[in-house]
Amino acid sequence: MSEHTGGRDIAPAEGRLGVLLVGLGAVSTTVIAGVEAVRRGLSKPIGSITQMNTIRLGKRTDSRTPLVKDFVPLADLDDIVFGAWDPIPDDAYESARHCGVLRPEDLEPIADFMKSIKPMTAAFDKAYVKKLDGTNVKTGANKMELAEQLREDIRRFKEENGCDRLVIVWAASTEIFLTPGPVHDTVESLEQAMRDNHEAIAPSMLYAWAALQEGVPFANGAPNLTVDLPAMLELAKRNGVPICGKDFKTGQTLIKTILAPGLKARMLGLAGWFSTNILGNRDGEVLDDPESFKTKEESKLGVLEHILQPDMYPDLYGDMYHKVRINYYPPRGDNKEGWDNIDIFGWMGYPMQIKIDFLCRDSILAAPIVLDLALFLDLSRRAGLHGVQEWLSFYFKSPQTTPGLYPEHDVFIQHWKLKNTLRWLMGEEQITHLGVDYEE
Repeated sequence: MSEHTGGRDIAPAEGRLGVLLVGLGAVSTTVIAGVEAVRRGLSKPIGSITQMNTIRLGKRTDSRTPLVKDFVPLADLDDIVFGAWDPIPDDAYESARHCGVLRPEDLEPIADFMKSIKPMTAAFDKAYVKKLDGTNVKTGANKMELAEQLREDIRRFKEENGCDRLVIVWAASTEIFLTPGPVHDTVESLEQAMRDNHEAIAPSMLYAWAALQEGVPFANGAPNLTVDLPAMLELAKRNGVPICGKDFKTGQTLIKTILAPGLKARMLGLAGWFSTNILGNRDGEVLDDPESFKTKEESKLGVLEHILQPDMYPDLYGDMYHKVRINYYPPRGDNKEGWDNIDIFGWMGYPMQIKIDFLCRDSILAAPIVLDLALFLDLSRRAGLHGVQEWLSFYFKSPQTTPGLYPEHDVFIQHWKLKNTLRWLMGEEQITHLGVDYEE
């Protein structure tokens, strides 16, 4: 641990950390398998900031660049216990085999561990994810009763696994598009709507409510309307719980948040950006439903507008055309392919083009995000932070912000913000990159 002065009073990461995943599909089984492979010395945690990234402290001449995990008090990977909910009863091993993300030679050495993780019954409603169905589901008189069953699951998992702390991450499918309404305004109106089986209460909201009532940090990895509601913000504040979301930033949008800031930095114009994806996993099947795609589309479309600020730079971005498509194509499986056609223009208005064909692996890119979010949310909780953790925007397509603030989408600003937050937590000076002090 680095020496520091000031900073937050952070409780130590002692004991076991339970990481509860909503959904035991491609993303969840991949993160579980990867963490276990790292623990057994079979793999490296590639893509994880908490495990592999360093952080500069002080001046460049100080040569202080510890690993993030050696700088801030994070839970150790050996102390993580996994649990999950899923409407399909397959254990983590069977689910991983079915999803087809991992090769048999990577899965078989940890098969015993994967088979030990069996999903709890899910609070699931086909009306909100029309392309999925399952038998491993809860029943109850109303949505409040289902949410109370989730609270019981949380308490039972913590006790049975000897966990000192918990974190919940939504890694399940995209729900149909919903907009905030009066029932979402207060904790009381939300809870009454749950008792009334109101259609504006999606299953993901039940998990978020249960987490916040149990004092468990919650991250929303899908574009669903879930924890980004006035009632949830009120509950998070009331119970002192950190939250963040939404929609893991993995493939095509990751590329957008890398490229768009570069175009803007050079003051190059953008006439249009056409994006299409072919994807064959469970996520692709779910997004084949127009109502679920609408939820994802809203998440993916907002990125360019926020980064490029067309109102501020109308000559460059005022007339840009942005189109996003997702096509379900079963042969592709989890190996999503993202095509981008970008029409830009430069000096004297001369047109140019950029073409990208990103053959990415969705769950391979998402898995380290899940790990980092779990560890950083646990850190936030022990540091006494609560409410929206905007410093974790780096991991999301549609970052949740404190009401009244616009989201920051530029991946480099997000990364800077994340590391400066870690420095602040530990009482270290912020890095400005001004550099004039070297010349004095």
